Amino acid sequence: MEKVQGEMEIERWERSEEISDAEKKVIQEIWSRVYANCEDVGVSILIRFFVSFPSAKQYFSQFKHMEDPLEMERSLQLRKHARRVMGAINTVVENLNDAEKVSSVLSLVGKAHALKHKVEPIYFKKLTGVMLEVIAEEYPNDFTPEAHGAWTKMKTLICTHVTAAYKEAGWAQYPTATL
Repeated sequence: MEKVQGEMEIERWERSEEISDAEKKVIQEIWSRVYANCEDVGVSILIRFFVSFPSAKQYFSQFKHMEDPLEMERSLQLRKHARRVMGAINTVVENLNDAEKVSSVLSLVGKAHALKHKVEPIYFKKLTGVMLEVIAEEYPNDFTPEAHGAWTKMKTLICTHVTAAYKEAGWAQYPTATL
């Protein structure tokens, strides 16, 4: 993979593309509908994530042994975490015009998951991919090719900032972690 020069060497696939004003508007419009169903959509995202990547459950003592999606759906701990995830994404979406705020929020998320929770950073790429799948399925009329492009940039933005936070925190396992 080709490297680009910068303060830190960042692999090209990790580098965040600028999100245009029109794309920010598309993201925010779709998100306003998604966030109106915050808990249900968040739970759907987490269940799909855990079903698709069961190894991710190892970081959650409260529901790491749950296999049944219906049991996961009823879990108060999973619902609580879904609300936290959706809340963090909401803060990013609401502040897309404030790069410092976006960076700050995602840095806090990244550092907490690196230092406190010891979560492999690759899971953020997987989770944001699942998030896009679920949003596209739940809101198919809104998820046009243009919207998909905008949300793909949003996914990259999240992953880029979280990955940078992991590196800043001295995460030794990155980038060799794989699933």
